[in-house]
Amino acid sequence: MSSTELTATSRVTVFPLDGLTVAYTTRSGDERGLGDVGLVAVVDDVRDGEELWRLARDLGGRVHGGDQARWILTQASRARMVRSGDLPCATWTAYIRRRFDLDGLFVNHDVLLTGRIALSDR
Repeated sequence: MSSTELTATSRVTVFPLDGLTVAYTTRSGDERGLGDVGLVAVVDDVRDGEELWRLARDLGGRVHGGDQARWILTQASRARMVRSGDLPCATWTAYIRRRFDLDGLFVNHDVLLTGRIALSDR
């Protein structure tokens, strides 16, 4: 599967999740700047982010795509609430492997993007 590359500078929360280092940031789907797209990606040069979906299945007990996406967003949202590894202005490049359109707004997101991410500030 091919990936889409995104580069930006924004607030990024970095947190550990079952042996992975994961980064979470938001994007806006349009000019309103609402941050309605959640980007949760593995900080790694080799992995592709599919590990997040496997964790949602194996640790979270979620078998359906929507439930898995909500579990991934819940882990990221929890990390942000406790300010785990908060980088207020990080430059990053993400390689999006999967896009999931949620069936309704969840933790202020309509869309979840997953993949891998490289943080320039690390």
